[in-house]
Amino acid sequence: MINGAHTIIYASDAEAARAFFRDVLGLPHVDAGDGWLLFKSPPGELAVHPTDPHAAGVIELFLMCDDLAATVADLKAKGVEFTTDITEQRWGSVTTIAVPGAGTIGLYQPKHDTAYEL
Repeated sequence: MINGAHTIIYASDAEAARAFFRDVLGLPHVDAGDGWLLFKSPPGELAVHPTDPHAAGVIELFLMCDDLAATVADLKAKGVEFTTDITEQRWGSVTTIAVPGAGTIGLYQPKHDTAYEL
């Protein structure tokens, strides 16, 4: 029986990325040894979107929030860099944030029903 998911973010500066999730986003964590931090993820859901049948699949990570404007303001006060403005999509309000040493992740306020409380 599947009882969880393990998300991996590959980072050219793993220590900076870990510090971001630990100190800026404040995610609870355990040290699996020698500073190898494992973070508790927020409740999650998994969606499968169609793509070009000849293209390779893409996997993305989006964090979700109840109030995107307030979350953006809070994170900006902590020095988080936003790489896009907030845009309105059919499915939610969305932006992207820079993870030091690891690229970007999405942040959005869904307009659709969510599955993470099931």
